Amino acid sequence: MSRVEIWPGRESPLGATPDAQGTNFAVYSKNAEAVDLCLFDEDGAEIRLPLQETHHVWHGYVPGVGPGARYGFRVDGPFEPHRGLRFNPSKLLVDPYARALDGAFVLDDAVFGYPRGRDDTIQDHRDSAPFVPKSVVVVDDFDWSGDRRPDVPWSDTVIYEVHVRGFTILHPDVPAPMRGTFAGLAHPAVVDYLLSLGVTAVELMPVHHFVSEPAVLRRGLTNYWGYNTLGYFAPHAGYSSRGSRGQQVREFKEMVKTLHAAGIEVILDVVYNHTCEGDERGPTLAFRGLDNTTYYRLRDGGRHYVNHTGTGNMLDLRNFTALKLVMDSLRYWVTEMHVDGFRFDLATSLVRSEDGVDMAAAFLAAVHQDPVLSTVKLIAEPWDLGPHGYQVGRFPPPWAEWNDRFRDTIRDFWLRGSAGVRELAYRLSGSSDLYQDGGRRPYASINYAASHDGFTVHDLVTYDRRHNEANGEGNRDGAPESHNWNCGHEGETDDPVVNRIRARAVRNLLATTLLSTGVPMICHGDELGRTQRGNNNAYCQDNEISWVDWEHADRDLLGFVRDVIKVRRSHPVFRQPFFFTGSAPAPDDLKDLAWFGIDGKELSQADWFDTQIRTLGMYLSGGALRVRDLRGRPVHDDSFFLVLHAGLEPVDFVLPGPPWAESYSCVVDSTGEFVAEAAAGSLVTIPALAFLVLKVRRD
Repeated sequence: MSRVEIWPGRESPLGATPDAQGTNFAVYSKNAEAVDLCLFDEDGAEIRLPLQETHHVWHGYVPGVGPGARYGFRVDGPFEPHRGLRFNPSKLLVDPYARALDGAFVLDDAVFGYPRGRDDTIQDHRDSAPFVPKSVVVVDDFDWSGDRRPDVPWSDTVIYEVHVRGFTILHPDVPAPMRGTFAGLAHPAVVDYLLSLGVTAVELMPVHHFVSEPAVLRRGLTNYWGYNTLGYFAPHAGYSSRGSRGQQVREFKEMVKTLHAAGIEVILDVVYNHTCEGDERGPTLAFRGLDNTTYYRLRDGGRHYVNHTGTGNMLDLRNFTALKLVMDSLRYWVTEMHVDGFRFDLATSLVRSEDGVDMAAAFLAAVHQDPVLSTVKLIAEPWDLGPHGYQVGRFPPPWAEWNDRFRDTIRDFWLRGSAGVRELAYRLSGSSDLYQDGGRRPYASINYAASHDGFTVHDLVTYDRRHNEANGEGNRDGAPESHNWNCGHEGETDDPVVNRIRARAVRNLLATTLLSTGVPMICHGDELGRTQRGNNNAYCQDNEISWVDWEHADRDLLGFVRDVIKVRRSHPVFRQPFFFTGSAPAPDDLKDLAWFGIDGKELSQADWFDTQIRTLGMYLSGGALRVRDLRGRPVHDDSFFLVLHAGLEPVDFVLPGPPWAESYSCVVDSTGEFVAEAAAGSLVTIPALAFLVLKVRRD
């Protein structure tokens, strides 16, 4: 490499900022004694340039270096692990603010800060540069003209959880070079599918650049899910169809613009609770070598890491530099990449103070006052593995939450027959017991029957036990209890009786999710009968176990799900932004919500605590909505009567008579056996394992 000149440059902004003549580089390290910028040519030859320091930011400007250039940092300073200091100039470090990363992470002993097999307090001096990704200079010059955010109201939102690679890798209508990429997700065939399904938002599993854990690589596997972030500003290079020298940034933006044009929002599943470096035995790739005590929560004087995430480390958002990294990353994805919101993995870890969980933590305060971030969709996974980590219902408005109480309750009702009526009623009607007292709305509850983490819906009714042998962890990983039921046979079967029960149970779980009050979320492929062959922790299975199998899709199930989503979108009674009152808004109106037993009468006080009830009627009044249109006019809708019957045998049911209804017509039937029309007050037979939606006619 020829001689390269470096000028002092400036301390802000952090990262690599190109202009017409060159690029400014800036990186934070409070405790470093020296920092070198490392530039790499096409052959991998390296040149090191010393940076200057201002306010703990090390910076320099290099003329002639522009977009596409590859770089990294080497940081020198004390190597005193017992004090949390792990500087090692032999290790090439990724820029935390890099917009793109190029090259693979190779599991070589040189990527560790200590000699393999020895104590982590002994420094290793081997050069890691050949084995770690390089940061890439990127220019933000995308033409966003014509792009408009869909701005779908929360109450109208239907979320579709998607893995970029797994969703399209086997799609027959996506050209082979585009499968498993951002471009594949934006392909017309995929966009048309999403529109025909009726979802309004895709929630992308992690797309920040990630690498695989050493333990996973040693088992001959890779991290498929992506919850192992290395670059918080960089789209994952493995999801690019065009290259990794900045092309992944443009391809991601094109995907967002295409989905926006179709009216579909893009929500990112983000992992700010931990990084890919693991605990003190993990590799040194970025944050550990830049300034370990700044980025991580440490214990035992600094040698070991606080681990409330179960992944080895935990970002320390009590530190303003780590908090700034997260906030800058979030703003970048909104302002430069035009995403519409975020789902925060293990969000409780982001709000931990010195003493425990703090809902007035700096992270929440920073988000709430931010004029950009406070306007996008914010979803918490409201738990972590630390003390008092389960925080469902406690995040403040305007946050929404993954509601695992909903998930477990509907599974218990449909698959175990063990959910009490009171608990079920709360979940169906928006979980007011969790969210109303905090000033939140029903759409704070993200309702789901299954997500990426656990069994698919198909597998919930096909397996009693996890079958994770392929993960190489002795089948000890994954949740040991999933509120599931194999319907009498473990695994796939040709038994028509078992398969009929399973088909109904799947439809019941999905329909309950889609028509309950709150925001429904379905995991990609569940509407197609996707199976993971009983693996309920397929995080390391980048193969047919995880990928959507389009060839063998259950088209009947797909049609059913499409019809149910259409019912939801057509009727505001299923999308109410206010909690029910259980009373009539005016003397001549009916209650906005009422619950019935099989005798056609409203449930008694004693019924609410009866855990043996397997059949429930739910009346939703379309004339009692507290919703107004954009001009402030009252919104009215049809009224509906839902019947949920979890019994394995048919049951006789009296449909409520006047004033509730004069007659009923069936619009959703998970069994295909119920009558199309029925008179009010009549005795009807509800088929086994039935979810019914009956439209009410009143004179």
